[in-house]
Amino acid sequence: MRDLGVGFGYLMKGQRWVGRHGKSYGFGLLPGLVTFVLYVGALIGLAYGADDFTAWATPFADDWGSPWLGLFRGALTALLFALALFLAVITFTAVTLLVGQPFYEELSERVDRSVSPDGTAPESGLPLIRELWISARDSVRVLSRVVLYGVLLFACGFIPVVGQTVVPVVGFCVSGFFLAEELAAVALQRRRVELKQRLTLLRGRRLLTLGFGVPLTLAFLVPLVAVFLMPGAVAGATLMTRDLLEEPSADADDVATLPPLTA
Repeated sequence: MRDLGVGFGYLMKGQRWVGRHGKSYGFGLLPGLVTFVLYVGALIGLAYGADDFTAWATPFADDWGSPWLGLFRGALTALLFALALFLAVITFTAVTLLVGQPFYEELSERVDRSVSPDGTAPESGLPLIRELWISARDSVRVLSRVVLYGVLLFACGFIPVVGQTVVPVVGFCVSGFFLAEELAAVALQRRRVELKQRLTLLRGRRLLTLGFGVPLTLAFLVPLVAVFLMPGAVAGATLMTRDLLEEPSADADDVATLPPLTA
């Protein structure tokens, strides 16, 4: 259970790290803000059309009497929107990281250099286009896993009691795990750690990963919070990565403030 607190601690350290680099933090808000606007538009569209979609998908219930028709379709609409939120939390990070790849790479390197005993940071040695391709490819692979879990959890949501208690908790844990993976991928890709190896590494410290990812998932449900937390989340994931790989690190809170990053 100690790992849960340690994972949350890395999330907080990441926020404090970017707090000491204000100019870089401001620049890092732009990718998240653009992605946020796009996602809000999509969710608003879903909110307006969810009732019609549910009615179209359940024609067999047209003849049901009140209140059963309203309760049934209302529950399906709520589950549909919950599934959309579940997918939005996971894909938001992937899309934002892809949009802001050049900055987040530099930010992650800067964090590595600030806590490394010799002041160096691992580099992949790959051209930017290749890094973008790998990031996009791995994000699609992660998304396919998330969709599978999402469909299973959506189906389990119909189970009485369990669907309203256990399923949401499991859903947040799944979201937190894959959210942490997407964020840690920035630092791990620079170390040429493939997706399969990343997942194995994170499963080996599952509680640490959940301690980092689940609180962030809950925070991301609040409008605009994801935008403001993204730069610090990348920094915190980099610090967590060093722990996972057992790389020697100075305490990030004791490191002197460094010059601002360049765009």
